[in-house]
Amino acid sequence: MYLCSFLHNQVEKYGVLSSDKQSVIDVKKAEQNLFSTQLLPNSLNEAISSPNTQLRLKEVYQKAIDLKSSLISLEEIELLAPIQTPNRNIFCLGINYREHAYEFVGTKDESKAVPKHPIVFSKLPTSVTGPNKAILSHSKVTTELDYEGELAIIIGKEGTSIQKEDAFDYIFGYTIINDITARDLQRNHKQWLLGKGLDSHGPMGPFLVTSDEIPNPQNLNIETRVNGETRQKSNTELLLFDIPTIIATLSNGITLKPGDIIATGTPSGVGMGFEPPRFLNPGDVVEVEIQHIGVLTNQVV
Repeated sequence: MYLCSFLHNQVEKYGVLSSDKQSVIDVKKAEQNLFSTQLLPNSLNEAISSPNTQLRLKEVYQKAIDLKSSLISLEEIELLAPIQTPNRNIFCLGINYREHAYEFVGTKDESKAVPKHPIVFSKLPTSVTGPNKAILSHSKVTTELDYEGELAIIIGKEGTSIQKEDAFDYIFGYTIINDITARDLQRNHKQWLLGKGLDSHGPMGPFLVTSDEIPNPQNLNIETRVNGETRQKSNTELLLFDIPTIIATLSNGITLKPGDIIATGTPSGVGMGFEPPRFLNPGDVVEVEIQHIGVLTNQVV
């Protein structure tokens, strides 16, 4: 399923992309038409919060595919971030592609550039914004605004001390995150929270794609474009720490919960890696495309 949150007639809803990718199924309306009882909650985040509602969501989708009364054209809706208000901070992996490690540290000396253990930081829930929404330049706060296209994991069931071989069982689906970064804040404050956590600096979407739609998330092409120019081009098979390692590491002493978001890291080609650096400016359009998920587009204002 390609799940999404959206506005329709100024009402927030969520649904599933139709098979022809021209409409969305309003799952709450479909449930009302199909069943005498309503079990689905009011947001996508709540809908994936328990096994029962996850199953109900799949059941409604499977029975509503041909239910035209529940279809809304994509032209009539405004897409929002799939999970608009995360339950807690977004887990993020830093320096998780080899070539990005080289450009970030400024050397190809493996002993200095490549981390021995996963580097983990977080983004604030208030950083999240949706597809086609503005990336605020925050020009009074930063002059070094950068982009980072990333694959994000959405956790589907609670777990702690998760073994690598079981990691994929805990994943509900995947989406795209653009980990917008204020490099000067990141550098000046040493810890990364301020540099990574400004309002609107976590564009997410356009869809939350369930794991059954992506048989191998560790072999997905990923590309970031600025004003149509390709800046980042890689594949998730090049992650230094793969998805099972990420989940096992995070869950070692931390309970992962349904709806948790994990950004897996960005490849090389970020603005700071150029000489001179190529940071974002108001008016720039940033697109992050990941195979089997879609294109996340935002403009800096």
